[in-house]
Amino acid sequence: MRSAAAWLASATPETVDGFLADLSDEALMALPWLFEFWALPHQLPPEGAWKSWVIMGGRGAGKTRAGAEWVRAQVEGPRPLDPGRARRVALLGETVDQVREVMIFGDSGILACSPPDRKPVWEATRRRLVWPNGAVAEVYSAFSPDSLRGPQFDAAWADELAKWSKAEEAWDMLQFALRLGEHPQQVVTTTPQNIGVLKAILKNPSTVLTQAPTEANRAYLAASFLEEVRARYAGTRKGRQELDGVLLEDAEGALWTTAMLEAARVEAAGRMSRIVVAVDPPVTGHKGSDECGIVVVGAMTEGPPSDWRAWVLEDASVAAASPDAWARAAVAAMERHGADRLVAEVNQGGALVESVVRQVDPTVPYRAVHATRGKVVRAEPVAALYEQGRVHHLRGLAVLEDQMCRVTARGYEGRGSPDRVDALVWALTELIVEPAAKWRRPQVRSL
Repeated sequence: MRSAAAWLASATPETVDGFLADLSDEALMALPWLFEFWALPHQLPPEGAWKSWVIMGGRGAGKTRAGAEWVRAQVEGPRPLDPGRARRVALLGETVDQVREVMIFGDSGILACSPPDRKPVWEATRRRLVWPNGAVAEVYSAFSPDSLRGPQFDAAWADELAKWSKAEEAWDMLQFALRLGEHPQQVVTTTPQNIGVLKAILKNPSTVLTQAPTEANRAYLAASFLEEVRARYAGTRKGRQELDGVLLEDAEGALWTTAMLEAARVEAAGRMSRIVVAVDPPVTGHKGSDECGIVVVGAMTEGPPSDWRAWVLEDASVAAASPDAWARAAVAAMERHGADRLVAEVNQGGALVESVVRQVDPTVPYRAVHATRGKVVRAEPVAALYEQGRVHHLRGLAVLEDQMCRVTARGYEGRGSPDRVDALVWALTELIVEPAAKWRRPQVRSL
């Protein structure tokens, strides 16, 4: 879905001329300030009787502009002196300086978005904006939640909530203050982070959410900026958060965390002595089946086990597919990386798993593995390797990493089965965990 402006930009010169010629002088003068015409879909308020609208997006996705325009829409009436829906607005940011420099005076702030005849006046000593129709927006810092005791509002804009140091306290105080009018509303503009208050807001039935990646606003961003952030963060978990605007959650007590995986990030693998492809086949091969986890891992296993290192090279997992399809995907991954062995769990498929693989490549080096312990027990020694900084991740593993951050000591807290994590665990068990245990096992000599 495109904005009207995007449609006009791609129209023929004749269409553009005809459109502009049909506008009255007043409409033509008002057009630059008509945000509904220029806005991207994620910047327009959703319909319905919501209490909180969360605009969650990547860096530069146009969140600030959407927040500023929403405030305008609340306080402005049909004419400059006519009252709007809201008369008292709270502007809440991480600090007073952030509110002033970004939400009010910023390039996409309230003053930059306001037409001359409706532009509010900034009263610095009172830290507030006053519109020609008498509406007022007051500035507050999330660092001082108690400053929200006493005031009351019928609308509020909270910016970058996910990075507030006292997010929960400030948000709670804002809710007590948002009590004027028939239906007070608030907008939250933020890049997502895994914090409790944001997750609680999103779970509230009265909350609506719009999301957009950085790319959605590329027409208004420097090409060099996009090239730089793509080069640095594409295919990473941080990129999913900061560029795609996706809320990445670490389950409580997770064996792997976002911080741990970001610390494991490398641009290239080191010298490797072995490479394996591990497969966790689905129980069935129809449309409703789980995914087939296929993960490629290489390792350097020279010297004592404390020196061994591993690199996760690729997540080649495939969605619900026939046995022939996942077997071909696994063998193709072996060929791409020059892998030494294919390791496959056979608890569900038994000898059929090897039979399917052999139909694709009869000569593939193959090892069947059986799960005799639970998933968490198998995963714990692998998670310990990450804690020791001995496993590294290349780019392009975001979906695998999402699964990893939802595996806890209690089990997997995501949807379906953690097929990709299972494959990862089998690969690292084959390369490091089992060989290290044998290396340390004392040799018994016969007399």
